[in-house]
Amino acid sequence: MLAQQRQAAILERVRSTGGVRVSELAGEFGVSDMTIRRDLDALHERGLLAKVHGGATTTGPSSTDEPGFHAKSVRQLSEKAAIADRAAQLVRPGAAVALSAGTTTAELARRLVDVPELTVVTNSLPVAEIMHAGGRPDQTVVLTGGVRTPSDALVGPLAVGAVRSLHLDLLFLGVHGITERAGFTTPNLMEAETDRALVAAADQLVVLADHTKWGTVGISSIVELAAAHVLVSDDRLPPPARRVLGERVGELIMVKATRGGPRDAHADN
Repeated sequence: MLAQQRQAAILERVRSTGGVRVSELAGEFGVSDMTIRRDLDALHERGLLAKVHGGATTTGPSSTDEPGFHAKSVRQLSEKAAIADRAAQLVRPGAAVALSAGTTTAELARRLVDVPELTVVTNSLPVAEIMHAGGRPDQTVVLTGGVRTPSDALVGPLAVGAVRSLHLDLLFLGVHGITERAGFTTPNLMEAETDRALVAAADQLVVLADHTKWGTVGISSIVELAAAHVLVSDDRLPPPARRVLGERVGELIMVKATRGGPRDAHADN
């Protein structure tokens, strides 16, 4: 089979299944892994597919596409609930925690309304509203100022300035995408700057990200993978992601969402 014919077949497979693995294609076409990687490189350079570790996927949205909060809030509901349940176990009464913008951090906020004497700093309008509406009288909620984004985050110089003077125990960070090369990313440049200020203010960084975030790249990197003390995800995280994240982050916690409730599925140090 000519390279052009093989590449056409690979592209058809990607479009029909959503993704392919190098090892599987090599076996199917009877060629080396290196040959398949060259085919994927050629298709990637033409913008016909997106290369990921160990294979390729369909081309996703651009690195600056930023879905609104409502659009994201209806995706991966069980995974986000399980991640939020597990993350809430990391919070102790009297702690000072920050929650960045995001639908998973909003799920976490719903689980923190009953934690005594909690101080919550956030640049998320939905998180602030959840804590205000359902929180305890002995809790303190600090909402940064700033410019509102499509994902209902407050960003920019006002937000950054508000955060830089604070000293926090934990930051729960929601992210748009995760890759080995780019780390944790966002499609909004100003949000990345605000998130970095939150990271700098916290003693520990806990990233909350379901499996769909792996292989997605936003235009701006927030921090590298090694900056995360803990990453909480779900057990649909693909094996290449488990390997990379297990090696790079301080602790990888994966949870499984079931009708009976979420439970820990795996943990790597």
